[in-house]
Amino acid sequence: MDNKLRKLPLGIQDFEDLRQNGYLYVDKTAYIYRLVTMGKPYFLGRPRRFGKSLLLSTLRDYFLGKKELFEGLAIAELEKDWTVYPVIYIDFNNESYTSISKLEAVLDDVLSIYEDVWGRKEKKTTFALRFKHIISRAREVSQQKVVVLIDEYDKPLVNTLEDEKLNDAMRDLLKGFYGVLKSNDANIRFVMLTGVTKFAKLGIFSDLNFLTDISLNKEYAAICGIAEEELVQNFEPEIQALGKENGMTFEAALAGMKKRYDGYHFARQSPDIYNPYSVLNTLLNRYFGYYWFETGTPTFLVNLIKRGDMDVREFSNDEVDISAQQIMDYRADMSNPIPIFYQSGYLTIKSYDTDYDEFKLGYPNEEVKYGFLNELITYLPASRPTTEFDVRKLCRDLVAGDIETMLLRLQTSFAAIPFDLENRTEKHYQTIFYLIFTMMGQFIKVEEHSSKGSSDAVVETKDAVYIFEFKLSENATAAQALLQIKAKNYAMRYQMSGKRIVKIGVQFDNNLRTLGEWIIED
Repeated sequence: MDNKLRKLPLGIQDFEDLRQNGYLYVDKTAYIYRLVTMGKPYFLGRPRRFGKSLLLSTLRDYFLGKKELFEGLAIAELEKDWTVYPVIYIDFNNESYTSISKLEAVLDDVLSIYEDVWGRKEKKTTFALRFKHIISRAREVSQQKVVVLIDEYDKPLVNTLEDEKLNDAMRDLLKGFYGVLKSNDANIRFVMLTGVTKFAKLGIFSDLNFLTDISLNKEYAAICGIAEEELVQNFEPEIQALGKENGMTFEAALAGMKKRYDGYHFARQSPDIYNPYSVLNTLLNRYFGYYWFETGTPTFLVNLIKRGDMDVREFSNDEVDISAQQIMDYRADMSNPIPIFYQSGYLTIKSYDTDYDEFKLGYPNEEVKYGFLNELITYLPASRPTTEFDVRKLCRDLVAGDIETMLLRLQTSFAAIPFDLENRTEKHYQTIFYLIFTMMGQFIKVEEHSSKGSSDAVVETKDAVYIFEFKLSENATAAQALLQIKAKNYAMRYQMSGKRIVKIGVQFDNNLRTLGEWIIED
């Protein structure tokens, strides 16, 4: 089949629209059948644009008994009854929540719609009591228990994380509203809330503790997103076209997608999950881009890094430890922002230690890694050498073997940092070098650098290996940096490569706040 005739479901979040208009669909209905037969109240946390809205839309059409939409899918062979239930669907996606009145307007609008269907009380009352009345009336009139589906339940809270007063107001309103679900259990057939963050310690989930959290359940690890076998099974013609457009074999195109968009894990034992938004954009445009990352600037995450004094160098080395108890928890004091980095999709599970019930987290793939670091160096003025700084120029210098120009470029860039910035510590400048050299890994081979006895950075080109050591401490010299490279024999592992090995010792001048002297030695 000509892949031009195949409609990719990019941006399609309505299941009925998708099925009636011939869009490709990665069949997740076996998961839905398991959900509705094995339990009743659920919470699912996934990053944005991972298919949560489409999942709830599919559940809505299932509970409305729209059997014809499911023909040819897994659930068609599993479900025999197709009972029709009253469904209350609440979507918090379409508002910015810059004020409490915005949340009130959303609640009033959706409740008014269902009051028109099931009836309303004459006297005005609270949102929670209106919600409770709708559920009771729907049960009474339909003679069936009610299905409640709430998409992005936490968006008003996530949007106001940096405004404590407004966040408290949002939380207080939603706490009472969501509490209706627990008190009306006898009238409810099924409940599912989706979101990014589980606000377990903010009072919300104290009233939602009856929900079964499947966010880390291995049976549902692939309920959103695209597993590799699903990618190949459903999109082979599009992957072939992507490869042809970029002069690549099918295997190379698939490998390119894997390193950029794969690598998410949502359970202790989880298959690799691809980001569906980036996959569909790549196949549609036939170009490898940073699609998911470009849909939103994570400024609040950058602020969490600043507030928590986090060392982002640990992210690249998969060294971020977090207990199983904490990974789905978010605390109001922001003392430990790591859970929200995981829940938002900027970190993912890399391994699990059964003895200590602890996860190690790291970047899921190159799109997230390089996209996030680029945002970090852009949005942290204290770590931005210049607004025109371009890591690609440094890469071109190295590929050309022009180390002197590269270092002069760095020297000029650092000299442009304003002198009135605070917290200009050794760790601060180490982080800047980490950001720069890690970002270079998009274009040329850069070894991961750490504090475990390796050099600060190793860059490998077609013809040469460049070993960098930076001395940032006061009174340190470039000669001492070069001596460390030799004393610790950093070059030994590259001696059989047949490439030119270049050692570069660099001294950072604390008074001038830029590179001071350097020594380059073959």
